[in-house]
Amino acid sequence: MIHKKKRQLPTRAFGAEPDVPDVPALSGWVAKRRETGGESDITTYLLEEALAPQLDAGIIVPCSGGKFYKSRLLASFAGIEEGVIRGETELSDSAIVADSVELVLRKKGVWCALPAPHLLSLTDEYYGDEEEAEGAVADLYRGAMRAMRDAGIAGHVLICERAEGAELEALSRRNVLFFHPAPEQSDLEVLLEHQRRIAVNGEQLQIVLDLSGEYDLRQIIIVDADSGSIALALSHLDPDQVVIGGYCTSSCDTYWKDLSESAHYMS
Repeated sequence: MIHKKKRQLPTRAFGAEPDVPDVPALSGWVAKRRETGGESDITTYLLEEALAPQLDAGIIVPCSGGKFYKSRLLASFAGIEEGVIRGETELSDSAIVADSVELVLRKKGVWCALPAPHLLSLTDEYYGDEEEAEGAVADLYRGAMRAMRDAGIAGHVLICERAEGAELEALSRRNVLFFHPAPEQSDLEVLLEHQRRIAVNGEQLQIVLDLSGEYDLRQIIIVDADSGSIALALSHLDPDQVVIGGYCTSSCDTYWKDLSESAHYMS
């Protein structure tokens, strides 16, 4: 009789959206930060809250940040006021570099999730040309991500609500991964045109597998995988092409530990 063994699959995070704390919890956290001399605001708090449970669960590629990081980006982009491009754009990177340093001190190799450019919902009153305005925003993103990588961030997840070909063309890199939590097939096709890795949940997995013959797909990250989706992926791909991913948008107390425990197959 052949006894099957439990085989682990690697895990990675795509960020999180922690709950905004109540006043007593935030006040206590601020007081502790003051004791250590660290600067603090609500974004710093959320970055810590996004990362800590991933580290406790042993996620292989942790990723702090999320859509909530929009406020930090906008505060770092000069020339943009109240969601409107009103002047020549420029990056002020001191705050995002400080965030990066803190995250790297907690975990070397950590990634950071940012909202994709279209989630900033910007309007242009300066360039007067859509492509030029989009190019200026892409330049800001490239500068921000480069500054964060120079501070030790290993890579970036760009969370999107639609797959924008222009954004993917401008920003897709080996260490940049676009992530759509709930893509349509058309989104998946655009993502596959620009990325060799793609993250999907169990509902979209079969669609991606059906499309895989048309694209150079090297890795599938199954978000919130169960045994059925893992088995389906492994019926088409080698184990080293399958990763288990997570993106926590509610209570994360047990989310990452549950995800880590589910990342296995029998062979």
